[in-house]
Amino acid sequence: MKPVIALVGRPNVGKSTLFNRLTKTRDAIVADFAGLTRDRHYGNGKQGKHEYIVIDTGGFEPDATSGIYKEMAKQTRQAVAEADVVVFVVDARGGLSAQDHDIAKYLRKLGKPCILVANKAEGMKEGAQLVEFFELGLGEVFPISAAHGQGIRSLVDVALEPLHLPDPDEEEAEQEPGVVKLAVAGRPNVGKSTLINTWLGEERLVAFDMPGTTRDAISVPFERKGQKFELIDTAGLRRKGQVFEAIEKFSVVKTLQAIESASVVLLLIDAIQGVTDQDAHIAGYILESGRAVVVAINKWDAVDEYQRELVKRSIETRLGFLKFAALHLISAQKRQGLGPVWDSIAQAHKAANCKMPTPVLTRLLLEAVQFQTPKKTGMYRPKLRYAHQGGMNPPIIVVHGNSLEHVTEAYKRFLEGRFRKEFNLIGTPLRIEMKSSSNPYADKD
Repeated sequence: MKPVIALVGRPNVGKSTLFNRLTKTRDAIVADFAGLTRDRHYGNGKQGKHEYIVIDTGGFEPDATSGIYKEMAKQTRQAVAEADVVVFVVDARGGLSAQDHDIAKYLRKLGKPCILVANKAEGMKEGAQLVEFFELGLGEVFPISAAHGQGIRSLVDVALEPLHLPDPDEEEAEQEPGVVKLAVAGRPNVGKSTLINTWLGEERLVAFDMPGTTRDAISVPFERKGQKFELIDTAGLRRKGQVFEAIEKFSVVKTLQAIESASVVLLLIDAIQGVTDQDAHIAGYILESGRAVVVAINKWDAVDEYQRELVKRSIETRLGFLKFAALHLISAQKRQGLGPVWDSIAQAHKAANCKMPTPVLTRLLLEAVQFQTPKKTGMYRPKLRYAHQGGMNPPIIVVHGNSLEHVTEAYKRFLEGRFRKEFNLIGTPLRIEMKSSSNPYADKD
């Protein structure tokens, strides 16, 4: 599981700039005035072999009792609860404030790993101007400059050190072969718990559940028709005596971690509410993670024909980027339509791990070029010569040739359609990478 780092601090100390630096994106809005970030913001980061999730938060006022500041404080407390380690950001140039003392007092009570970071420390004498921050009682102060990228690598090393993360390669090798990791993802109250309990009741092969720390998802091993599965749950399974009950408690971090850990993700959508922004965000994260996916519309029995038509249209418009995924109309409560879902899960897993021989890929590529040549851009017309498989789960096809940087996205989609049809790649994203050959005469006069 990816560890989680939460960034907290009073407004305008540079948390969003640090978030952008850690995730190597510009996802968080950054401007030079206070109170810009109000909600939690999630992103992925990577240093060396280790990946992590970063949560950006709004300005934190622990004692806020009303208005937007109360809501921002609530969001920050949730982020801290989800995190494995907290990075407390202070302003090295602005100096210590009463609000910093309040935040430090709150963090000390939690007993969670906490790192004190003095941002905007570029050009400052080491240590001299940071002495006052030791008053906060959080140990050593780490000077950084999020805007200039100074001290960021050291900060990540220090943040991940107390978590004693296993080597990702060793962790992958330890996984039991032949087990399909299945995550059920979706918004709160879409019926994840009902579906999971229905599955477990039917199969009667539940061995145990494994609730743990924030970094641990709750997983349940079970078997169906000889195929072993490991269900990675985002709904919050708990055992009560001999009865399994599911508590619907939405956690963004658990959902992201479950998606990352899974081989296949079942995206559950509520037919009554239709496709929401949150559904689209979860679907986008599944696609970005490269996970095989099956889409199921739950509570289909509870809506009339008019609502059914609206849901179908919203899927076409808002989830158009998941056209490769199988779609099922189900009722978890009435156990309707669940059998075909398992068939699609098996099909998606098989497609994600499909082996594509180089001769077949190259033949398909050359046939596609013969049928439709890539568009000429200026003086250049891309020349596609051969293709081979570059990875699995998701499948990656690497195309070699000349001037391939000029291949359009539309032509890549055309190639994708050809490859998908040949190998029956239903339920998995497919990535096509273009690799141009270097010109051996480029450096010669």
